[in-house]
Amino acid sequence: MSNPTEELLDVVDTQDRVLRTATRDEVYRDRLTHRCAMVLVRDAEGRIFTHRRSPDKTYGPGTYDVFVGGVVGAGESYAEAAVREAEEELGVRGISTEPLFRFLFETPDYSWFCDVHQARWTGPVSPQVEEIDWHGWLTEAEIAERLADGEWTFVPDGREAYRRFLLARG
Repeated sequence: MSNPTEELLDVVDTQDRVLRTATRDEVYRDRLTHRCAMVLVRDAEGRIFTHRRSPDKTYGPGTYDVFVGGVVGAGESYAEAAVREAEEELGVRGISTEPLFRFLFETPDYSWFCDVHQARWTGPVSPQVEEIDWHGWLTEAEIAERLADGEWTFVPDGREAYRRFLLARG
């Protein structure tokens, strides 16, 4: 679709059951609960793909994230969206993801289910310039340092997903 604000998304209830579809514009304008897929991608050395979001993003412009991902289209599964988004944002083909957990992320302005996945990618990446302003492969220690010292502002849903990822892993 040429205009992303016209993209159709599933609107869901607090149990993640589909109620209807709505445009992305309507979903954001009316704070309708919808679905998002997030993928934590590691390279061969175990480093995590980290990036700064484009300043043109509707949500979290110019913030950093350790996940690639985005909204789940109407009728699309979380798994399909995770692969599609990871391939689009990394500029790769043939990635496979593993689902980890799901949670409801809510703020006064936004509400969506985050379906968190992980993947390993050992080849080159060519990040989508419309989505990603900067990227690098960081160790968990480097990420922890940037989270702790406030050197970077992390996108809120990604920060919460990463916190839950670390807790689930133990």
